[in-house]
Amino acid sequence: MGDEALTKIVVQGAEELGINMPFAAIEAFNKYHIFLEQRRRSVNLTAITGATDVARLHFLDSIALHKAARFSDALVVDIGSGAGFPGIPLKITEPSIGLTLLDATGKRVAFLSELCEVLGITAACVQARAEEAARRQDMRERYDIAVSRAVARINILCELCLPFVRSGGRLIAMKSADSDDELSEAQSAIKTLGAELQECYDYTIPGTDIVRRAVIIRKTSKTPNEYPRRYAKIQKAPL
Repeated sequence: MGDEALTKIVVQGAEELGINMPFAAIEAFNKYHIFLEQRRRSVNLTAITGATDVARLHFLDSIALHKAARFSDALVVDIGSGAGFPGIPLKITEPSIGLTLLDATGKRVAFLSELCEVLGITAACVQARAEEAARRQDMRERYDIAVSRAVARINILCELCLPFVRSGGRLIAMKSADSDDELSEAQSAIKTLGAELQECYDYTIPGTDIVRRAVIIRKTSKTPNEYPRRYAKIQKAPL
């Protein structure tokens, strides 16, 4: 499958999601796919390959978050960004986002910096562990929206991500649709960290039968200063 196939999938999928896809965005997604294919083996970025799967399982899955929240002019931090999902597809389709890409691995951050240059995107690419970056004065309680497609359970994600979010802002955790047990488990963490569950937005990735869930958690007050704890502590004794 080549660029023409990827373009068709992205355009049709975006239309199904009700998202405007100008020519510049289509061109950016094609460049993104090419660069990802060139670099994925050397940087260990993603096991998903080929235009069809990348378009649907990465690009469309990421931009579906536009249906879950308003990203226009928002300060957004993508925590554990890896190959740039969902942050960069969100920025491609909503250029007004002020984007920070956070990852603990130097090779991935270097990839993200190069990718932004290739795509002509302005974003801050930060190499740091989330629990350390969340204590930086320029990053704590700063963002309108934190997004994460990390594999950690929701209670752990909350402690890592909510300290970045300002009061009134939101954490959007991308999960599978069968995450009810995780949500129940995370209620204590959500409350302790100064937040509340706003809603769960379930969606089907266009062109597939895969149902995904955006767990939207609203920040109601500042996170207590003792959080986040060291990661070993978070893992050993989740909130």
